[in-house]
Amino acid sequence: MDVPRPIVEWMRQREVAVAGLVQTTGLDKKVVEAIVSGQYTPSPRQRERLAMALSVEVSDIRWGHTVPVDHMYGHGTQFGRSP
Repeated sequence: MDVPRPIVEWMRQREVAVAGLVQTTGLDKKVVEAIVSGQYTPSPRQRERLAMALSVEVSDIRWGHTVPVDHMYGHGTQFGRSP
């Protein structure tokens, strides 16, 4: 079994641009751009549509964030400390 690859690699191999995925899947351009850049993890239905557009199985694509997610709670560490 092959190791899942990022969607960008599949796009490069299939010579498909973001515009092509938008047209084929019917997803919003901003959503597709966010998925491709690794800033958004798609829903199961979005994954199916993207995989179908690239003619691969959903399990062949490595999904998820490639950009670190910063969890921001409150105002940061500078508040609540004594000088």
